[in-house]
Amino acid sequence: MTLREALIEAANQLSSASLTPQLDARVLLAHVLGLASSQILARFNEHLEAEQAAAFQALIERRSALEPIAYLIGSREFYGLTFNVDQRVLVPRPDTEILVEQALTWIKQQNRPLVVADIGTGSGCIAVAVAKHAPNIKVYAVDLSPAALAVAQSNVERHGLHQQIQLLHGDGVSQLPEPIDLLLSNPPYTLLDEIDRGVRLHEPTLALDGGPDGLDCYRQLLPATATILRQGQPSAALFEIGAWQGPDVVALAQASFPHASIQLVRDLAARDRVVQIEQA
Repeated sequence: MTLREALIEAANQLSSASLTPQLDARVLLAHVLGLASSQILARFNEHLEAEQAAAFQALIERRSALEPIAYLIGSREFYGLTFNVDQRVLVPRPDTEILVEQALTWIKQQNRPLVVADIGTGSGCIAVAVAKHAPNIKVYAVDLSPAALAVAQSNVERHGLHQQIQLLHGDGVSQLPEPIDLLLSNPPYTLLDEIDRGVRLHEPTLALDGGPDGLDCYRQLLPATATILRQGQPSAALFEIGAWQGPDVVALAQASFPHASIQLVRDLAARDRVVQIEQA
């Protein structure tokens, strides 16, 4: 079977499971062959070895069962960086890059060493992306899942940031050893019965389930954040939210931070995506 024939057959198999069957097939075949996706087109007439064909078919079957591409190839691009990912962590989403952008903007406005916390770090993508672009900060990356922290550790090492990022096992802010200048979090906020079936089947529930109304983590994190943010100097907190949650999370933030500046930041699709809290 040639690469072209394998791609056509795989795309047909994936047509009912994916909105981008041709792209998925090409990415998975490139992964099996150890090539860049763009190189596949130039090799259409080459033949697959039996072992390669079997490995490719196994990945196509997993993708047909709605398993995310990132898990199948073991990595995901986020904020221009490559991260190790597997079933132990949520797949990083482009929407979360807005949180990183806002964090880096705030960091650049400060003229002092900063301590940053990433609560619910998962793969470590937020902590790593921020630390990579702000080399003078110290970051605590916290997660309740030891399995997720193992993935985060691999990404800290992958990007050479072990001197900047300290991983902590714990729930919320309880393990933070000192006051924080900037707190970041992409907490679980989804309603499990409303999310994509593939996400529900394969990605960790602990990183997704926001409770009956999607607000459970904000109810816990916002009051706790008010106790850990540094006083006497500017400090801030940034929380990713679902596009429908803006007014509710802002109201919760106002209750915990009655004297702070609170704003909603929209993503590239003009949907509410981040609640930003700043206090002097």
